[in-house]
Amino acid sequence: MPASVLLIEDEALIRMMLAEMIEEAGHSVVAEAGDLKKGTALATHADFDLAILDINLGGDTIEPIASQIAGRGKPFFFVSGYGSSGVPVAFQGTPVLRKPCLVGELQSAIDAALSRLPQRQNCPP
Repeated sequence: MPASVLLIEDEALIRMMLAEMIEEAGHSVVAEAGDLKKGTALATHADFDLAILDINLGGDTIEPIASQIAGRGKPFFFVSGYGSSGVPVAFQGTPVLRKPCLVGELQSAIDAALSRLPQRQNCPP
């Protein structure tokens, strides 16, 4: 099932690369941000199925954004060049995809996140 993705990554080139990989995997990036302020606004108001979050946003922690997304009941995972180092304490155990990654690894992480979505019921018209 194609997913709509919120992408939060502070490095513009890496954000562009991840966006291309997400689209190559058959999903769409519906909103993206590279800083805490815009990321928090999108986490609060954007319509998306799941989020992919860099752990470190130019020295700011991702925790406020992750908290907003978790509060909305949306699945997410982290991406980081440092593995699970730096994951906020409140989100220990949240999956972390190590950068750089391959499209197949990203797809597997997206599939795992989507499996945490509540199943949508088909409602009669």
